[in-house]
Amino acid sequence: MSQALAEQPDWVAMSAGELAAYRERENRRRASPAMRAFTGEPDPEAVIDWQELALPGRRLPVRVHRPTSAEQHGDLPVVVHVHGGGFVGTAVQSDWVNSHLAARLPAVVVSVEHRLLAPDTPLAAAVDDGWQELSHVVRHAEELGIDPARVAVFGESCGGLIAALAATRARGAGLDLRAQVLVNPVVDVTEAMFDHPSITEYAQSPTLTVPQLRLIQRLAVLPGADPGAVSPLHADDLSGLAPALVVLPARDPLADHGRRYAERLRAAGTSVRLTEYPDAGHAFLSLPGVVGQPAEAARTEVTEFLRGAFD
Repeated sequence: MSQALAEQPDWVAMSAGELAAYRERENRRRASPAMRAFTGEPDPEAVIDWQELALPGRRLPVRVHRPTSAEQHGDLPVVVHVHGGGFVGTAVQSDWVNSHLAARLPAVVVSVEHRLLAPDTPLAAAVDDGWQELSHVVRHAEELGIDPARVAVFGESCGGLIAALAATRARGAGLDLRAQVLVNPVVDVTEAMFDHPSITEYAQSPTLTVPQLRLIQRLAVLPGADPGAVSPLHADDLSGLAPALVVLPARDPLADHGRRYAERLRAAGTSVRLTEYPDAGHAFLSLPGVVGQPAEAARTEVTEFLRGAFD
């Protein structure tokens, strides 16, 4: 999600208190009606509401998108979505694409309000939220009115990392996903995270900068933990995963993350389609009011890919 639309703080020197205050302020802004000019108007043929998943010991907020004509279709496929942002972000910022998917596939799209990075909340917490959302949705398919045999995951930026790891966990749990869609994904939070030409070339891009990425890396794992465990690019085995669509804006410091991950998926025998949008920057799918045509084209591509996977 764009930081270019807000005043830039000092990411490197940001304290825990400053991070918490920034996140609260920024997420209120992203959820405000005024932001629709940037994030896009939801599809009028979708109904959107907040729900909570009852998990052991806690409740997990999710934003559910359903077609207005849901009762005409029987059990619908489900898309489990994970928004981007890392240390900031809300499912509301993805209403434009998710409501469109719900109305046009049609499908139920469940977007998780996962825990965000903070000094005491590592990336593993958000990864667990993504997996628990996915497994809960499948287990409770009947009451949700969805088809548990037609399930896909879809993530953007850090949400792409969470979705990729959910796809890996699904394989281990015997859950047969139809597809995974990864849009401008982060796939590496190890020290090698910055060892890519695109990081250098687009270090100060308008919607994502290297200092922001360094803050994400600093918060991603607790001291002594293994960053490779939450870095899909370093997974030992990427075979047997759901077919993948990897969507990359070329003007993105993370573009090479997506390229390398697509290469690894393909080398492991996992079906993968890689598409690049040459004039787009990071988070473009969340900013249709800013970038226009590339976001529209990518949304259409995601819709058609998932429709083919669900048929």
